[in-house]
Amino acid sequence: MLSKILIANRGEIAVRVIRTCREMGIDTVAIYSDLDHDALHVKLADEAYRVGGVSPNESYLNTDAIYKIIQKAEVDGVHPGYGFLSENAEFARSIEKMGVSFIGPSAEAIEIMADKISAREAAEKVGVSGVPGSTDLVTESDQVVDFASEFGWPVAIKAVYGGGGRGMKVVNNAEEVSESLDSARRESMTSFGRDELYLERYLVNPRHVEIQVLADKSGNTIYLGDRDCSAQRRHQKLIEEAPAPGLTDEIRAAMGSAAVDVAKGCNYSNAGTVEFLYEDGSFYYLEMNTRLQVEHPVTEMVTGIDLVEQQILVASGEQLSLSQEDVKIEGHSIEFRINAEDPTGGMFLPSPGVITSMNIPDGLGVRFDGGYQPGDEVSQFYDNLIGKLVVWSNDRTSTIAKGFRALSEMNISGVATTISSAMAIINHDDFKNSDHSTKWVEETLDLSDLKLDEDSSGSISSDVILKRHDTIAEVDGRRFEVAFWTPDSTAKKSPRKSITGKSSSGSGNNEVSAPMQGTIVRLLVEVGDSVDVGDPVCVLEAMKMENHVTAEKQGEVKELKVAAGDSVGIGDVLAIIE
Repeated sequence: MLSKILIANRGEIAVRVIRTCREMGIDTVAIYSDLDHDALHVKLADEAYRVGGVSPNESYLNTDAIYKIIQKAEVDGVHPGYGFLSENAEFARSIEKMGVSFIGPSAEAIEIMADKISAREAAEKVGVSGVPGSTDLVTESDQVVDFASEFGWPVAIKAVYGGGGRGMKVVNNAEEVSESLDSARRESMTSFGRDELYLERYLVNPRHVEIQVLADKSGNTIYLGDRDCSAQRRHQKLIEEAPAPGLTDEIRAAMGSAAVDVAKGCNYSNAGTVEFLYEDGSFYYLEMNTRLQVEHPVTEMVTGIDLVEQQILVASGEQLSLSQEDVKIEGHSIEFRINAEDPTGGMFLPSPGVITSMNIPDGLGVRFDGGYQPGDEVSQFYDNLIGKLVVWSNDRTSTIAKGFRALSEMNISGVATTISSAMAIINHDDFKNSDHSTKWVEETLDLSDLKLDEDSSGSISSDVILKRHDTIAEVDGRRFEVAFWTPDSTAKKSPRKSITGKSSSGSGNNEVSAPMQGTIVRLLVEVGDSVDVGDPVCVLEAMKMENHVTAEKQGEVKELKVAAGDSVGIGDVLAIIE
């Protein structure tokens, strides 16, 4: 059995892994960026080491720094969580070469499935068909147009090494292709450190259904039921539930069997998820995620199986203690992703800032997996997931009622959140009747009257900049380099405005202002250009998502006050239009 595990991640998934390790009597090691020096996962771990930097590339994607910490901390296992390095075959292989167990599948399995093109080919070899797509990398706009000529619009441009909706863009016509290719490439590089892209036909009205698989190193493979993840915005999940409602027993069994076949076809071990698109009684293989999923708690709630514990046991060389016949689905579970986003008007704008207070609901069948505490800052540099509210009851109807009750009790102030939109979703008849698809939130759900609570939409960023101090300390005769942070009285952040829910916040004096804190990745206009209302002025990246900031006035661009690479705050003026 592994005795000391490093968690190469942050936020709620790092906290989640640490808690199971504690219950198993396993010591834990956390890593942290300069922004996460006082984060919850750092406080809970037995040991914590600074990986340095601020951006993902400087910190949680900095493999050289992480390898040094693995050696220094003398761990015998590494859990990658999800995102960051969780599906990086080179990272997994390097760790195994160090004599340390990677708590996930083999590097070879990751390579097959992390490359979505080879993953499609692997699925087809075992008789599992996918959505029509390309097997060649897409680098030019003409390739997208040619693909659409054969399969029709819309077309999905997707990151070969991606997941979670990052690096995915849907194009509806030839005019959108060039910008979408560039945007998908940038997002993929930021999130996964790779920028290869491929194409798929984009289905008209599908549901997103996935199967949780679990396999040991001896080839024993089972599936732990199914999940529905169709409530999405920007191809990223908002609400997940298990089991998936409205499927026949025959479809469930066929999907489960197909998922096991896909896993066995690449000699998979550990926990993984095989994703399908379901439409009109048919299902199509989409991809396999070679890691723990964000939505794994709903499977745990209906099966009673701790997936992180199973991951650690498999990585320790133990065989599964469960057979397929042992897996029983009891009741129904729904997970709500509580993101730092402003859903006003259906915009779901990123809302980084300091959490000033949190009220977490409780009660029978209510669980919250969180990574933040009051006083913590949700940074623009990382994913905006604050935590996951998970509910369970005997059937779907009572689970929806329990979810609505729990959401109504939940309150997080200081940042805008998706609590109100989650309530709107599960209170809608379409959701209650399982009559929703992956496009339903953006195309059907009306959030035009949605308003945030006053205490959720006020100042969303700290005025004070913290200053780092480095010193030397000795503890029991052992020398430590110590860093601590104090408010820097000489520096103040610029005044912030609240997020309005509009795509841009151009004011009466012809200013186009930043609707959120983030980084300018591309200017779409030049001085002297003419713009109409709604024309994009620049691309602003925040929390790994790209957003177009648009003009609210017709006129001529007289001045650009930012350049690509500039960091901006809410309300900062980006351009002047007259």
